[in-house]
Amino acid sequence: MTTEIKLGLCNPPEPIYLYVNQGEINGESFVWYKFNIEQDKKIPVSQRALTGYLSELRLTAKEFKGKDNRKLDIVVSADELYVIRTGLETNFAKSFLLAASLVKDFDKPLIIAATGGEENTVFCNLYDATTKTKIKREWNKDADWASIIHDIQSLLGGTSSTIPSMPKLSVVPQPIHPQDLRVKNIRTLLDYPLDLVKEWLRFQDVELPSSLSEEKIDELIKTMCLAWASDKCEHPNYAESSYQKQVVDAIANDTDELTAVSTWMQQLQAHNSEVSRQNSV
Repeated sequence: MTTEIKLGLCNPPEPIYLYVNQGEINGESFVWYKFNIEQDKKIPVSQRALTGYLSELRLTAKEFKGKDNRKLDIVVSADELYVIRTGLETNFAKSFLLAASLVKDFDKPLIIAATGGEENTVFCNLYDATTKTKIKREWNKDADWASIIHDIQSLLGGTSSTIPSMPKLSVVPQPIHPQDLRVKNIRTLLDYPLDLVKEWLRFQDVELPSSLSEEKIDELIKTMCLAWASDKCEHPNYAESSYQKQVVDAIANDTDELTAVSTWMQQLQAHNSEVSRQNSV
């Protein structure tokens, strides 16, 4: 079967990510949202359901509080390619998996609906798109999630060729984003508390550094460095001016960032020791 291709202006053929979370922005309530990286902001999605063909399940490992925080990506082929991203341990993921485990034929379209619960929790309701009937299964918080995911993936691997083909899923952690790795390396070098980084990110309304612009990442790294220096130098102005010269300017001259920060730390400690020695004389 030949698919008609619409010519003219269009958006790049990239997935539309829907992030599951209950909240409110400018008086508009939502249970999931899109995120605009360029504008660094959440975009509420008013529709609470998505109709399409379940194409793939993808597991992604993200670091959170020093541990791998596993995400479940629910890939749906519809008018566009959508990826519903949620934490694997969330009520949304579990309620989706319980209902999807009853589906035996993924050649048929489904309606995936997000429903808000108490205390900002979000659950998933699954419907047969043809009959509009809800697919029900009793709640079981102790279900064998790994087996359920495997069984669904096995069925998806045999879906009809009439559904847009997707690569077969390999459940492996995806590489860490360069911006996330950049912040992680500096944080580790400084021994800066991860909780403080997460708190700073929450003030920016994001979960990961990779959702921020490069300028914001620079601001975060400077914040961590000057916080580290706060008890290492008697004069905060010296710490900031030396940071500009030995880190910012050095990086601009092609010095590796980790090397620049490490050299700055050593210089600042040496300067502090010399000041303390002179004061004791």
